[in-house]
Amino acid sequence: MAVYFFSDVHLGAADKTGEENKITKLNLLFEKMQKDGDRIFILGDLFDFWFEYKHAIPKEHLRIIFRLAALVDEGKEVHYISGNHDFWLGEFLSREAGIIIHRDFYELTEQNKGIFLIHGDGLSPSDWGYRLLKKILRNRVNIWLYRKIPPDWGIPLAKYVSNSSRGYTAGREPKFIKDYEIFAAAKIKEGYDIVAIGHLHLPVLKGIDAGFYLNTGDFIEHFSYGKLDSGLLTLEYIK
Repeated sequence: MAVYFFSDVHLGAADKTGEENKITKLNLLFEKMQKDGDRIFILGDLFDFWFEYKHAIPKEHLRIIFRLAALVDEGKEVHYISGNHDFWLGEFLSREAGIIIHRDFYELTEQNKGIFLIHGDGLSPSDWGYRLLKKILRNRVNIWLYRKIPPDWGIPLAKYVSNSSRGYTAGREPKFIKDYEIFAAAKIKEGYDIVAIGHLHLPVLKGIDAGFYLNTGDFIEHFSYGKLDSGLLTLEYIK
């Protein structure tokens, strides 16, 4: 059975037409998985913003959550590695939808391949400003304090900040792109066969020494994803 990897859908960031297009393309990917896959890995930023209050979540994403839950009910494994737009993942997705949540990174062996998975925000050593911000945003005390803001205020505020920062955090600058290859090469030297990253919004499949660096691209412009089937890693697109 095949394993699928995708990232950077940023649900909630586009207008109504753009959101419907994303959901249509995602459903096509899920249909492919239903036919020949048994595991799917979301490498962060499925949502442009996600925050769980004790009794509230962003309601506009329920269609995709129900779709992922249906895959789980069919016996598929759905894994979710948090990204920079959805690192405040709480217990709702795992408890109610059966999605397996991983913080920061995840490593596994599949089809005799050692695989390292990460969203990739803050990987570039030169991105020191974001590295500092990341520590602040993920601080448990700050998360607790933010939950004191009523959801009707807190969710729109966070969406505004998320939208305004998206162009920067996508990390498309050439120096960042090279840094991601260097990171992947170091992991391959450690013994991994595949290093899969998101965040850049640029699809890449590149052989490095005895391994492969995969960047899953996005579901905004490229509608790209990775697939591992019978030990063969490919970069594919939803048309």
